[in-house]
Amino acid sequence: MNAWLTMENLGLTEGGTRIIDDVSLALGAQRTVVLGPNGAGKSTLLRLIHGLLHPSGGTLRWARPVSQAMVFQRPVMLRTTALANVVYGLKLRGLAADECERRARQALAHVGLERLAKRPARLLSGGEQQRVALARVWALEPELLILDEPTASLDPASSREVERIINEIAASGTRILMTTHNLGQARRIAEEIVFIDRGRIAEQTPVAEFFKLPRTAAAQDFLQEEMP
Repeated sequence: MNAWLTMENLGLTEGGTRIIDDVSLALGAQRTVVLGPNGAGKSTLLRLIHGLLHPSGGTLRWARPVSQAMVFQRPVMLRTTALANVVYGLKLRGLAADECERRARQALAHVGLERLAKRPARLLSGGEQQRVALARVWALEPELLILDEPTASLDPASSREVERIINEIAASGTRILMTTHNLGQARRIAEEIVFIDRGRIAEQTPVAEFFKLPRTAAAQDFLQEEMP
């Protein structure tokens, strides 16, 4: 498996605290899920990869330039309609107005929200807003989609719908890199698991192997605490 991203001795220190500690990792899977306890550094690692944070040391190398997008646990909606929220990113790409609207409506249809295209985005439910956020990035057709706890604040029905959309985006060819606290979701989405503990990578394992027989004591303890 060829790596599309390689990190060597990556670190981040903030306020004298080492948040990401000497991470060396090669990512090559189509769908990778990052797991770990609260405060382990999962979200920080994703923000470093997306370029929202700059490492204090080490290197982060892409095999080639990759178009990417990121969706957060609580999406930010513009003060306009659901459709205009999706159109906005396409306009920034310089597409013609009619093409922007065509692709935006298509993306909203993919996430099941075409009927709410003219509804103010900020009046939608949390689950619907997250689907608008996914439509917004899907319309851009990124090569890599980074998702930080995309269903953490959603009810079970909304979570299942968001998970369906993520799987469809992956099926379209987009790489998925995400964090989640939902272990069932991790099992269904991931090809591999990266387990991070106290800012360090404890293991990187195929998903079935991770849940059947994790290699490290930290991962074993985590699964024992999190599994119902």
